[in-house]
Amino acid sequence: MPIRYPNGKPYVPSAKNQLASQKQKSYSNRGMTLEEDINQSNTYYLSTGKAVIHKKPTPVQIVNVDYPKRSAAVIKEAYFKQASTTDYNGVYNGRYIDFEAKETRNKTSFPLSNFHEHQITHMQQIHEQNGICFVLLRFSITDQVYYLDASHLFTYWNTMKDGGRKSIKKEDIEKQGILIPYTFQPRIDYIKIIDRMYFN
Repeated sequence: MPIRYPNGKPYVPSAKNQLASQKQKSYSNRGMTLEEDINQSNTYYLSTGKAVIHKKPTPVQIVNVDYPKRSAAVIKEAYFKQASTTDYNGVYNGRYIDFEAKETRNKTSFPLSNFHEHQITHMQQIHEQNGICFVLLRFSITDQVYYLDASHLFTYWNTMKDGGRKSIKKEDIEKQGILIPYTFQPRIDYIKIIDRMYFN
């Protein structure tokens, strides 16, 4: 099925874009999004019986539906709603897991503007109920993914709310977070970090 722009015109990749796409397809993971890597990891965890973790569906508001046949309905117009919680949740080793995944092209810091107030509130509620709550932060330029416990995020968020810094220095993430090396299966083995932090 051809890919089309919202105005209906077909998308035709230029030779330059095709070349760039070929360069991105390497084991170093450049060209893959953080979401794709996490989804692949979650599929691996599920298929091996390791954990049950899923991406939460983005809420959609349908505003216009056409019924060309009595047995069929075609959605003509719909809008993405702003998600009220985090990206992923599930169960591992008898514990509830809830986390958010974010990317930045910044080299030296992670902007807190990537998060929303309602997401922080949700994570605080999970944390208070003794759930395992964290964020996966990807620096796309260097292709590095860090596990950062939500408790650290809360500290930086509160500092920003009090008029302080609006981002987290990468050097602080390196100290307080844990770098997750890419592996073949799963791509991002964040369960290994959870084992080290909660089950050792």
